[in-house]
Amino acid sequence: MSRPTALVTGPTAGIGRSFAAQLAESGHDLVLVARNRERLEKLAAELRERYGAAGEGIVADLGDRDQLATVESRLGDRARPVDLLVNNAGVGLKHGFLDNTLEQEQYLLDVLVTAVLRLTRTALEPMVERGSGAIVNVSSVAGYLPRGTYSAAKAYVTSLSEWADLTYRDRGVRVMALLPGFTRTEFHGRMEVRPDSAPSWLWLDADRLVRDALRDLEKGRRVSVPSKRYKAIAAAARYTPSSVQARFQGLGRK
Repeated sequence: MSRPTALVTGPTAGIGRSFAAQLAESGHDLVLVARNRERLEKLAAELRERYGAAGEGIVADLGDRDQLATVESRLGDRARPVDLLVNNAGVGLKHGFLDNTLEQEQYLLDVLVTAVLRLTRTALEPMVERGSGAIVNVSSVAGYLPRGTYSAAKAYVTSLSEWADLTYRDRGVRVMALLPGFTRTEFHGRMEVRPDSAPSWLWLDADRLVRDALRDLEKGRRVSVPSKRYKAIAAAARYTPSSVQARFQGLGRK
């Protein structure tokens, strides 16, 4: 029996790396999409040696439409079906809306929204045709909070995922939004955000987060929120006035 194939964007660190490793361990072959060729090849070799997973690498910046098209082409290849898509690639901006350039804001939108839209759409078509497949879109609990364009983008991803699951589940395809909070990865380091910019109890472990997310996917959950503390935060956000939430938008940005 052939091994299932998972395509993971942003797999060389953090949540994406945890997805790649745990999926390889569970018997998946991988299509790995990242900007850095050296890190991509190193990860593929490591997963091949440790788990026997075939690792196909695609070097692409998902904020570039031409490079994104290469990933779309691979996802849409009926001769080499992808059974699971993990839209994980991310980018963040430390400064406020008017302190970022329009180009920076556009790039964030391209990676967090446009790429997720296009890859989700591209993956769904052959999955629905086959009557099987799954998509995990890594969103954020920040999508429930007023925290600038990052939160707005993640709100879109969560909404898109919930709608797609409601629409295509009966045709054999599951779509789940994963809503992590602060997680110990390179993400905040690249933004030059200090680890103490948020209380220590808010920080999550990427490996445990992914393990719980894959379990939620197996259970058929439409939205996966890791840990009891973030489940409580997500629930409270629905009933807390935006004016109160806005007082905490500097959390995790120092």
